[in-house]
Amino acid sequence: MKQPAASVASAADIAAASAILEEGGLVAFPTETVYGLGADAENPAAVARIYEAKGRPHDHPVIVHVAPGADLDHWTTDVPEAARQLVQAFWPGPLTLILKRNPDIPDAVSAGQDTVGMRCPSHPVAIALLQAFKGGKGGVAAPSANKFGNVSPTTAQHVRDEFGMDAHDDGALNGGEACSAGPLGMVLEGGSSEVGIESTIVDMSRLATHGPVLLRPGHISAQQIADVIGMLPAAPDQAAPRASGTLESHYAPRTPVTMLAAGALAETLGKLHAKGIKVALIGHALPSALTGAAHAQRMLPADAAGYAYGLYAALRDMDQTGAGLILVETPPQDAAWLGVNDRLRRSVFGSAGVIETLLQS
Repeated sequence: MKQPAASVASAADIAAASAILEEGGLVAFPTETVYGLGADAENPAAVARIYEAKGRPHDHPVIVHVAPGADLDHWTTDVPEAARQLVQAFWPGPLTLILKRNPDIPDAVSAGQDTVGMRCPSHPVAIALLQAFKGGKGGVAAPSANKFGNVSPTTAQHVRDEFGMDAHDDGALNGGEACSAGPLGMVLEGGSSEVGIESTIVDMSRLATHGPVLLRPGHISAQQIADVIGMLPAAPDQAAPRASGTLESHYAPRTPVTMLAAGALAETLGKLHAKGIKVALIGHALPSALTGAAHAQRMLPADAAGYAYGLYAALRDMDQTGAGLILVETPPQDAAWLGVNDRLRRSVFGSAGVIETLLQS
């Protein structure tokens, strides 16, 4: 696994961030997937601040992050043996389990549903924060640390950019003191997120009637889950619980995004160039002659894990180039690329026909 960069939160920063959470404030922190925007999961007013800061719909649940070895029975009423097997196999790590929520846990984290999403991240800074917060017995509700629907952040600077913070506003760079302005009390440093896309989400709350259900693909594949519990997760059904990051339009930069197969890119780039339209290109296997026609470009690794690691940073960078369109070379469609293709499909949602519109303008 890639190790976090040398610039990581100190013990003093962790203690300060834990204090902010206990006081009902918000803290952005690194996980191995993306940076999260955290609040005390058992404090409805604090959770409400997440929704306000992100502009997040109140019917869209968040995930509760817990320390290694956390007592799941505190949070849930039923943890099937298969769910415990997945915990043993993949926690700490990029897997979220949907389980029946303990009624004693406020429903703010589950958007009124009787289920709750639970995860134990593997990033050392996240683990340190979760172990410090309430002596390791609390939970931190945390969606991605960005405005709702935007590209998720994979560095602390992405978070600051998203919320208009300067480095001197960040408590993590000022001896652990809370920020004096803005919705975030602190942004903890932790380098670049090593996975780069959000966690796999599996519904285990209806195991007896529906079996496991894959609500959101991610780094941990359906086959890996099946290898542990002997059941391949099914596709989402209409009665499945709502889960974080599963709306049709999500993970989108401000610049329109569309995908094209490699064979169609040359002709399309030529037409757009002739119209004076600047194109930012993201590819993984394009010849240099083709990429030279783009206003800006980013080549990502041709393997699924490497591509996922760089995807959100590439979308953010291309969004800053002044291009009128971000054009993505369609990735491979095999199972290893399911998480990448899920995020790209949501990022291009709503951009149908954008090329034709630009060419007719």
